[in-house]
Amino acid sequence: MNSLAPLRHWPRPLRWLTFVFLLVLSVGYFTGLAFVEHTTEMTGSGIVENYNGNEDNPEAETMKFKKAERDMLNIVHAHILSLSLIFFVLAFLVYLCLVPKKLKNFLMVEPMISVLVTFGGIYLIWLGIEWISVVVMISGFLMTLSYAVSVLVIFKELLSKPQ
Repeated sequence: MNSLAPLRHWPRPLRWLTFVFLLVLSVGYFTGLAFVEHTTEMTGSGIVENYNGNEDNPEAETMKFKKAERDMLNIVHAHILSLSLIFFVLAFLVYLCLVPKKLKNFLMVEPMISVLVTFGGIYLIWLGIEWISVVVMISGFLMTLSYAVSVLVIFKELLSKPQ
């Protein structure tokens, strides 16, 4: 039994607040993604280089050094905490959308799994297990796809007329 009203039945000011919140959140999310593209070039070798450095490459345009353990723990900690909260809020909002149950369940759970796989994988890369960069790229892609689809589903619901 769902005792919560679907988003389309929320009062207009609350729907607009949610809509604007998601716009601002999306600017932040995709700015972070632009930063990832800038620092890793969205390649497996770029991810490895970003965390393990490139001191052994005399032709590198930008010198990068292996991250310290303190920095890695801070990166993993901050990203897992903040992204889990972001995806919890999105999951709650998706739950209040009138979409097929399988899609809803996927969008509510998958990003949480991807957060753990992505940032756990980044830590494993730092430990020297470089092949995991492929897994990190796949989970990062799924996380971003889930984010985008969730936001679009929520936007559609917020802009729909009550039935």
